[in-house]
Amino acid sequence: MNDSSTKPAITVAITVDIVVYPGFKAMEAIGPMSVFEYANLHLQRRGKGPGYDVRIASCQSGPVRSDTLMSLDATKTLSPLALPDNAIIVGSRHIQDALVDSAAITDWIAAVAPRIQRLTALCSGAFFLAAAGVLNGRRATTHWSVAERLKAEYPAIEVDADAIFIRSDNVWTSAGVTAGIDLALALVEEDYGRDLALEVATEMVVYLKRPGGQSQFSSHLLSERTTRPNIRALQNWILDNLHERLSVAQLAQKAMMSERHFARVFQQEVGLSTQEFIEMCRFERATQLLAELALPLKAVAARACFSDEAHMRRVFMKKLGITPKVYRERFATTGIDALL
Repeated sequence: MNDSSTKPAITVAITVDIVVYPGFKAMEAIGPMSVFEYANLHLQRRGKGPGYDVRIASCQSGPVRSDTLMSLDATKTLSPLALPDNAIIVGSRHIQDALVDSAAITDWIAAVAPRIQRLTALCSGAFFLAAAGVLNGRRATTHWSVAERLKAEYPAIEVDADAIFIRSDNVWTSAGVTAGIDLALALVEEDYGRDLALEVATEMVVYLKRPGGQSQFSSHLLSERTTRPNIRALQNWILDNLHERLSVAQLAQKAMMSERHFARVFQQEVGLSTQEFIEMCRFERATQLLAELALPLKAVAARACFSDEAHMRRVFMKKLGITPKVYRERFATTGIDALL
């Protein structure tokens, strides 16, 4: 009797080296590692072999201390002769010190970049790629707190300080900490499909994938960061009244301030002008609608409170460099074809 149907289907595992060094951010290593582990678990439940072969790699083998009490055991030493399919360079709180103390990682990246299938940097790990010249002429992101430094020190890079993650051909970069989970889920989706990525996200109780173009700061988070209760309350009111034509005079009156004083305080507290904040709120609402609902673009623009579809298109081009239609094609979670 042939019992081959009960045996796991043969899968050629994708090799992944998570590259660490003294002082690496623990969560940035553990998050993606967990995503790949759960992907293997769910593939096994489907009767398939593991999809990922994950190793911890470093300049030297043995325990590597993180930024917490935890250490990871590096079982692989970085070598240009033993390349993974994907190398993931994690970030550090003290990236400038790490670049000096672990300069061998930069040298390794420069040597293997032309030959490696996929090169990924999480958070400030992008500095290693930048120092190796890999990001020159590319669009990339990093944690917001070091984005200006990356831009200043490596002017050949098009730094997008607002994105969750960015793909440029075979090079991927992400924002800080938990954004590494978003990026890893995106990799699973690309490698094995949306259904597996959704199963992993459900197991980990996280979103399937925040769109890479989503801002590191949402309007709700900016509201929580505001110290003045009246400005915080006004931000929440704006979110509930985006359908109105909101003027500075109207908002100043609601905040019980003069227009000039209000404009100055709002900019200081939020980091954006009132019109910039309102535009961001409408943009975020549109991205959610595009990703989750099968609505025509005209209806999306109306629900997001843009004046019309052309206005929404201009905002998307300004913020992401792509149209709402292209955004939906890339990030829709409805499983349907994009609507015109």
